[in-house]
Amino acid sequence: MTFFCSFFVKGQDIHFSQFYNSPITLNPANIGSFDGDYRFAGNYRNQWNAVTVPFATFSMSGDMTNAMGVDGLGIGAVFNHDNTGDSKFTTTILNIGASYRVKIVDNQFLTLGVQSGITNKNLSYDELRFDAQYNGFSFQQGLPSRENFSTDRQTFFNLHSGVRYERKMNVRKSLNVGVGLFNLTKPTESYFNNQAIQLDRRFVADASYQFDVSSEIDLIPTMFLMVQGAYFEYIVGARGKYILSDAIGAKQAAYIGLFFRTKDAGFITAEYDYNNWHLGLSYDINLSTLRQASNGRGGIEFSAIYILKQLRVTSEKFKKCPDYL
Repeated sequence: MTFFCSFFVKGQDIHFSQFYNSPITLNPANIGSFDGDYRFAGNYRNQWNAVTVPFATFSMSGDMTNAMGVDGLGIGAVFNHDNTGDSKFTTTILNIGASYRVKIVDNQFLTLGVQSGITNKNLSYDELRFDAQYNGFSFQQGLPSRENFSTDRQTFFNLHSGVRYERKMNVRKSLNVGVGLFNLTKPTESYFNNQAIQLDRRFVADASYQFDVSSEIDLIPTMFLMVQGAYFEYIVGARGKYILSDAIGAKQAAYIGLFFRTKDAGFITAEYDYNNWHLGLSYDINLSTLRQASNGRGGIEFSAIYILKQLRVTSEKFKKCPDYL
C-alpha cells in the first residue's frame, strides 16, 4: 500500500529518485549509520533521452563504522559525476567526511556529520547556438557568438553538515529523521567572473518510518524535502517490503514502491535484498508540462549497496581440570 500527495514546486536540483539508496550524498550524518562494518554504494541515473542529449548522473561511495577503533565514529568518501545536455556540462565532486553517533536513551541515537571536498565544473561552447550566429535566414556555425565568457571551467571548495535522529523500537520497527545543510561557504559560481553570483545554500530533510503490518510484510512511508534559493523539491511515497526468507545465509526480501515528486514526476521502485546486498531499480514517469515532448518518459535509475559485516572471533575462557586416576 502506498501513499502520496503533491505540493507546488518552482524548480528542482540535481537529484536521485532513490535518495535513500544514496546515503552519503543525502546527508553527511549518514556516514557510518548502518548495521555492519563497511558499506559501499553505487548509483546511476539516465534521463531525458526522449527530449534532448541524455542527462547522466553517477555516484560511488564508501564508509565505515567505529573507525580507528573509536565507538560511534564514522568516516567515508563519495564521488559524484554529472553530465548534462548539449553543452556537455559536467560536474565532478569528491567529498570526504566524518560523523559521530551518540546514544540519547535506550534505542535512540543522534548522529552529527560534516563533509568537505572539491567541486569541479566544465562546459563546452562548441555545440551551443547563439542569436548572433543566425544571418537572418539560417544558422551559421562559423559566425562568432559575441558572448564574453571568461572561462569554461571552475573549481571550488565544499562544506556540508548534517544531523540524524534514529529510534529503533525493534528489528522491524524504526524511525529515521535527518536534516542537512550544504554549500555552507556559498562559493562563487560564475562563468563571467562575477563575484556576486554565489551557489545558494541547500537545505535537505528526509524522514522514514518502518513498521510491520503482518508476519511477512513491512511498510516504509518516506518523505524528502530539498530547498535551494527560490527552488524546492518535495518527494513523498512509500515502499512495501515482503520478507521472502529470514534464514541465516539466505536472507531475502523484495520491495515495491510508489512516489510522487511535486508536479514533476511520479516514479515506481522495485528493490531486492539478498544477504548483504541491496539492489534497486526505479523509473520516472514525467507528469509536468514537458510530458508533451517527453511522451511521459523520464529517467531510469539503478542502485546497489553492499554491507560487509566482519565476524568477531571470540575466545572462550575455561578452566582446565586436573586428571584424576
